[in-house]
Amino acid sequence: MNPAYDMTYRVEHFERGRAHRVRSVDQRLGGRGINVTRVLNQLGKYARATGFADHQFAAAAELEMSVDFVHALPWVRRTVVISESADGTATALWEPGPRVSEPHAVDQLRVRVTGMLSDVSGLVIAGSLPGGVDPGLPAELARLAIAAGVPTICDFDGPALELAASVPGIILTPNTEELERLTGRPATTVAEILTAVDPIIADGAGAVVVTRGGAGMVAVTADRAWSAGLPQPLAGNPTGAGDAAVAAIIAGLAGGVTPDWPALLTDAVATSAAAVVIPVAGEIDRVLRDRLQPTVRVRELEAVAARP
Repeated sequence: MNPAYDMTYRVEHFERGRAHRVRSVDQRLGGRGINVTRVLNQLGKYARATGFADHQFAAAAELEMSVDFVHALPWVRRTVVISESADGTATALWEPGPRVSEPHAVDQLRVRVTGMLSDVSGLVIAGSLPGGVDPGLPAELARLAIAAGVPTICDFDGPALELAASVPGIILTPNTEELERLTGRPATTVAEILTAVDPIIADGAGAVVVTRGGAGMVAVTADRAWSAGLPQPLAGNPTGAGDAAVAAIIAGLAGGVTPDWPALLTDAVATSAAAVVIPVAGEIDRVLRDRLQPTVRVRELEAVAARP
C-alpha cells in the first residue's frame, strides 16, 4: 500500500550527536509488500505486487518484478537504515509517506485485487497505509480473498491490524510489539504470547504466527501451537527478516492442502535467518537457508483447548 525507497547507510559505529563517515550506501525499492514479492521470486514462486505508487517508482519496479500499481501517490517515501559493521546493530528511520492524491485510487486497487483472485494461490497484504486510505481497506480485501478460497496473510500494525484480526480465516504475522499493541497484553514469553493470541483465535483467525527476532517464532492455530527457532540467533541486519518469513509462510500455505505447520515453520525460520545476514532488506542467502533448515528446532506447545 505504501512502498518506499530503502536506503542503507553502513558505518563502523553509530553514535548520536556526532558526524559519521559513511562507508557505503545502498538504495533499492522496498516496503513490506515489495520485499515479500522479491523473496518469493527468489524462492522460485511467481509473485506480483500491487498497491499505490507514483509513475517513477512503478517504472523502476517493472524492471525487477511483475507489478500492477495504481499511480496514486505524488511521491514515494524513503526508509533509512543505519547499519553498524562493528556489531551488526541496525537503526531504522521510517518516513510516513504522502497522502493518496487520486480520488478513485481505492476503487482502482479494489478492482485490481478482485481481478487477480481467480488466478492466485496466496495473497499477502502488508505494510503501512498512505494518508487518505481507510484502515478498513486491508480487512475488506482480505475478506474478498478468503471468500474466494485464497489463503491470506495480513502483516501490518495499528488500526488496520485491529480490523483485520476479526476477519474469519485470516493469517496474522505480528511481531511481539505489534501483538502487544493489538491485544493490550504482554507478549515477551511463550506463555504470554499464547495467552495474548487465544482471543484472536477464538474470534476466528485461521492462525497467528508471532515473530520474535532471534528467539524464533510461535505459531498458534485453532487446536495446536508450536515454537520454532535456531539453536543460536544469527547477527546481522534484521530489517526485512519478517518479510522473508512472511514470504516463506505464504509459499507454504499456497499449496492448496492442509498446512504442515512444523515444516512450514522450519522453512520460515531458516528463510528469515537467511535474510538477516544480507545487509539490505528483501533478499536472502539461499545457500545459507538450505544449510539452516536441518538445524531449526520445532517444539509443539500445550494444546490450545487445554489452556484455561
